[in-house]
Amino acid sequence: MKLEEIIKELESLSSPEDVEGMARFGINPQKTFAVRIPELRRIAKSAGKDHKLAAELWEAGYRETRILACMIEDPDLVTSKQMDRWAVEFDFWEICDQCCMKLFRRTPFAYQKIFEWSMRDEEFVKRAAFTLIAVLAVHDKKAPDEKFEQFFPLIIRESTDNRNYVKKAVNWALRHIGKRNINLNQKAIEIAEDIHKIDSKSAKWIAKDALRELKSDKVQKRLGNNIMEK
Repeated sequence: MKLEEIIKELESLSSPEDVEGMARFGINPQKTFAVRIPELRRIAKSAGKDHKLAAELWEAGYRETRILACMIEDPDLVTSKQMDRWAVEFDFWEICDQCCMKLFRRTPFAYQKIFEWSMRDEEFVKRAAFTLIAVLAVHDKKAPDEKFEQFFPLIIRESTDNRNYVKKAVNWALRHIGKRNINLNQKAIEIAEDIHKIDSKSAKWIAKDALRELKSDKVQKRLGNNIMEK
C-alpha cells in the first residue's frame, strides 16, 4: 500500500462527529480522522511490514498514521535514534502507549530506553519508559525476575512526579511487575509500602492504588498465594 491510498481510506472512514468526540479528549481535530483501532489493525494487516511506509506514515503526523506506523514498522530495522526521535514527538498518551505496545517492546533497545527515558523531563517520553516496563512485564514471559527488580529504584524515584500521565504509567509499571509471579508480587508490595511513606501526593496515590490490586483476592488467587494484611 502507498501513503496516499491509506490517507484516502482513513478519510473514507472518518466522520465529523467522531472527530469532534476525539477533540474532547484533547486530540487535535486537525490531526485525527477518529478511526477506531480495529480498523487500523485491518489496514496494517493489509499493508504488512514496511519500514519505508512506516516512516512516511509517521511523518504525516496524524493520530491514525502514527499508530499505523507503529503497527507496520519492522522492529528489526528500528534504530535507537529513531526511537528517540519518535518518542520526543509523542503528544498524546494513546500514541505513546500504542507505540510501546506494538513496536518499541519488540526492539533490541527496549530495556535500554527504559533507563534513558525515565531520566527525561518530557511528560510522554518519561511515560514511555514506564509504559515499556508495564508491557514488557506482560509480554516478556521468559525474562528473569532480576530484569524487573532493576526497575524498582526508577519507580520509587519517579513516584513523586505529579504529572497525570507519568504517575499513571509509574503505577501501571509497578502493578504489572507485581502480577508476574508470587516473588515479584511480594517485592512490589514492599516497594509500594515504601512509596506510601514518601511525602508526596502522587506517591501516595500510586502506592495506594497498587496495593489495592496487588493484595486483592483476585491477584493472590491467580498467583496461588496467601498473604496476611499488615
